Amino acid sequence: MSQTTDEHRQKAGNQSATCGILTVSDTRQQEDDKSGKIIIEALDAAGHTVECYQIVKDEPLKIDSILHDWIDGGELDVICTTGGTGIGLRDTTIEVVRRLVDKELEGFGELFRMLSWDEVGAAAMLSRTIGGLAGSTLIFALPGSSNAVALAINKLIIPELPHLVWHRKQ
Repeated sequence: MSQTTDEHRQKAGNQSATCGILTVSDTRQQEDDKSGKIIIEALDAAGHTVECYQIVKDEPLKIDSILHDWIDGGELDVICTTGGTGIGLRDTTIEVVRRLVDKELEGFGELFRMLSWDEVGAAAMLSRTIGGLAGSTLIFALPGSSNAVALAINKLIIPELPHLVWHRKQ
């Protein structure tokens, strides 16, 4: 690991993040939202706080409205969405999030698909994800698959979250 990365991580310390979780689904309810629960439990276990959790139908205007409210409210450091990232006609989360992102973390999607390759092979190319900054709020759009969510949250997001939160304030 580079000396600069180590220095940044040391400066970031164990910063905790205030988070919002948005599940995008035409069929899920809180009782059966396995992917949303995985994100919430992982963030909680890592010392972060989930302030907002909601499920919304896969309708672009509704997704956009909630995300705008959360971003404009300025109280959240991080938003994670799950679902609505496939290639189906009703999958619109990536397009909505992409319009909100000011600075994309291209490496997030690249690393996610690289790690997914080990689990699902060539089907990893179907994994549409995006991460970046929308204003001063970090936002990550994750697939709806619980395996994909666990991979992204545990291997990519949680390990770098204090570092990311620190960077967005620099």
